[in-house]
Amino acid sequence: MDLSVPPISGKSKDGIVFGVFIPQGWKMELSSIADPADKWAKTVEVAVLADALGYDSLWVYDHFHNVPRPAHETVFECWTTIAALSQQTSRIRLGQMVGCNSYRSPALLAKITSTIDVISGGRLEWGIGAGWYENEYRAYGYEFPKPKDRIGMLRESVEIVRSMWTEAETTYKGKYYDIIRANCDPKPIQQPTPPIWIGGGGEQLTLRVVAMHADCSNFGGSPEEWARKRQTLLGHCVTVGRDPATIRMTWSPELFIRETEAELKEAGSRSLFGENYDEWRNGNLVGTPDEVAEKVATYLKLGCSGFIPWSADYPETESIELFAQKVMSNFR
Repeated sequence: MDLSVPPISGKSKDGIVFGVFIPQGWKMELSSIADPADKWAKTVEVAVLADALGYDSLWVYDHFHNVPRPAHETVFECWTTIAALSQQTSRIRLGQMVGCNSYRSPALLAKITSTIDVISGGRLEWGIGAGWYENEYRAYGYEFPKPKDRIGMLRESVEIVRSMWTEAETTYKGKYYDIIRANCDPKPIQQPTPPIWIGGGGEQLTLRVVAMHADCSNFGGSPEEWARKRQTLLGHCVTVGRDPATIRMTWSPELFIRETEAELKEAGSRSLFGENYDEWRNGNLVGTPDEVAEKVATYLKLGCSGFIPWSADYPETESIELFAQKVMSNFR
């Protein structure tokens, strides 16, 4: 197995980062547990386990309704979950993949994120995106602007939050947001700021915002699709005068690992969206430990330097344990 990779450049200069989503309910992964208190106990258990296994970061989604459709099944809210887990863990970093910009005003986001950074001891990874789940927007009374406007709002939000993190007070007049002498105290612990992750792979608009403002990007796709989006991002970096080596580029697939081929085939497709077994396996980190390590190496050679998978066998933890013990160890 050839696991050689090119030198990793980027903001952290520490090589590859491995994060993991914890079970939160959005993908129905807690539905086999009856009591909401027991569901929360499982969320905490997995977060603590990820910390002990050596993952660099844990992640949550920012959604209110289940996918692929609302199912009246528990989904723990993003920021209250992160706040609680900051007190249950000690080392692992804490992120959102990604926060929906439309659900909270930029000034409130600045206050929430700075508070999380302080109470966690400087462990925040701030993820933000333009939003897409129209069902949730309508259900919770939010307007659902056109994509161009949602992305414009995202850009202004990042500018406001960064200013409020770093300036004594912020006045901002934009196309979408106006704030006057907004204070944000305490400031984040991390200097100059917590890392800013912008999620989404829209090639003309979203990736341009990434080039302008992000420390880290996150987009999906097969190796060919991921490589194309990377090239598009590099082009935007040239346009805006940004050194692309200062942006960590990451991938968030689904994860399912078993020791043998027989176990994998017996489990079949775990796709929520109806993909057959071969499609699901080929497009995600699905396989034996050696096969998954080969897939990681493929993306590393394309320029990816971060992997944030969601485990398709939750509430079981076999996949995240095998990934930590038999995959991550090959790259550290």
